[in-house]
Amino acid sequence: MLQIDLWKRLLIWTTVAVGLALALPNLFYPRVEQHNDAVAAIELSGETPELLEQRGSWPEFLPSGLVNLGLDLRGGAHLLAEVQVTDVYESRMTALWPEVRDVLRPERATVGTIRLQSSPVDELRVRISEPAGMDRALELVRGLAQPVVSLTGALSNDLEVRAEGDEIVVTLSEAEQIATDERTMLQSLEIIRRRIDEVGTREPTIQRQGSDRILIQVPGIGSAAELKEIIGTTAQLTFQPVIGRSSDANAVAGIGNEILPSMDEAGTFYILEQSPVVTGEELVDAQPAFDQNGRPAVNFRFNPAGARKFGDYTAANIGNPFAIVLDAEVISAPVIQSHIPGGSGIITGNFSVEESTQLAVLLRAGALPAGLEFLEERTIGPELGQDSIDAGRIATMIAFAAVLVFMALSYGLFGLFANVALIVNIGLIFGLLSLIGATLTLPGIAGIVLTVGMAVDANVLIFERIREELRTAKGPARAIELGYERALSAILDANITTFITAVILFVMGSGPVRGFAITLGLGILTSVFTAIFFTRLLIIMWFERRRPKTIEV
Repeated sequence: MLQIDLWKRLLIWTTVAVGLALALPNLFYPRVEQHNDAVAAIELSGETPELLEQRGSWPEFLPSGLVNLGLDLRGGAHLLAEVQVTDVYESRMTALWPEVRDVLRPERATVGTIRLQSSPVDELRVRISEPAGMDRALELVRGLAQPVVSLTGALSNDLEVRAEGDEIVVTLSEAEQIATDERTMLQSLEIIRRRIDEVGTREPTIQRQGSDRILIQVPGIGSAAELKEIIGTTAQLTFQPVIGRSSDANAVAGIGNEILPSMDEAGTFYILEQSPVVTGEELVDAQPAFDQNGRPAVNFRFNPAGARKFGDYTAANIGNPFAIVLDAEVISAPVIQSHIPGGSGIITGNFSVEESTQLAVLLRAGALPAGLEFLEERTIGPELGQDSIDAGRIATMIAFAAVLVFMALSYGLFGLFANVALIVNIGLIFGLLSLIGATLTLPGIAGIVLTVGMAVDANVLIFERIREELRTAKGPARAIELGYERALSAILDANITTFITAVILFVMGSGPVRGFAITLGLGILTSVFTAIFFTRLLIIMWFERRRPKTIEV
């Protein structure tokens, strides 16, 4: 018999209703944006729910999720950055000098005095005054090396140590350089992603290109300069011992030291030990706050390893100044008053509230391991995006209208049922896109246009099968039932193979290809649902009311 159980009918109507409700906010885009902006403003300011009700123009009980628009539709910023991986080599060699000095000091009777020499950024050169003790010195320095696994699986050391006259030369091994480059790129990708996410931008595209480049595309950002300001700040925080102060920027700092300007005091320079006691990499949290005088500041907290080093140093250096350095500028140099065992503290300075908040964001996201050189930058205006949206909308409407007319002329009343299902199908696609927070791009619109054409294929197969069954003199109810049953396998086979293709495109592709794959895949799912279940339900409901003796398809 031609019938559908009551629970199945309820399930079909519920699915359609939920899908259309999820898609509904996209029809009222400005109102929903106004509501979401009001919610964000109230959450930041801590205002009351009553004020939220006054400001928000979108009913609270309705879904408010929107389909995210990609860079080509919404406008935004595009950057191509090159990671300066050699910066990491320099940092590594700088951090290695105290270890080499400490391991050689007990052997001064053998190696003589130890002096750090100027060298390229990827080398560490140490001169000893007793060349006869070079073999012992090389043995001790080589003991600092750690094992590293190369790409081929071979085990080697991370350091290469050799002698050149009376100098010990330390460099990173080839395997360690490759591993360092890979770690630097992965860390840079993650930190850039964190920084962009911290400012609330949704669906950015952050991809690695080649060995040392990163592509960054962020919809909704006003300009490439604004995006560079968000991600370009290195935010290198260090805590360094103070050797002295000077008013001369060209003062001699001495081997192993450096001279840095004060952020707050013009004309004041600090001579610091170059090797930090603790770095920002060991921070686990940073939050904007106020000091005891009510001035903006930043609270920070170290991980266990950083807390231990911070506590040990403060315990051993009570009464000595300790510089807090941010991006090669001394924020402050307070005198250590007591032991600080908890691994937490506060950074004070001449901050505004906005500056302390931004500093907390940058420190919380982490420091970039290396500098970025921006090779390409573009700002895509929203006007171009709106032109793309308009062009996509026109293409979709033309395709939609052509399909509606074709189905109505070819299959009459049954074609109208298919047209209703097609309208519901488009609504379900946008509902799913809103639900999963997918990003719609120009290729995504192409996927929707393709879905419009493909969505009626299943109905065409079913209706042609019903026609064949009617020619065998079966009754209309039996013909409709057999038409759906015998067309089902062909519909599933055709859509499953296309869906597999969409999945492969999504997994293997990136950017525009994934945008196309998402709308194509979702369109296949909704098309199968509307053709096999929703259209059939409409036809059965019509048949139960009319009870026609004959039908024309």
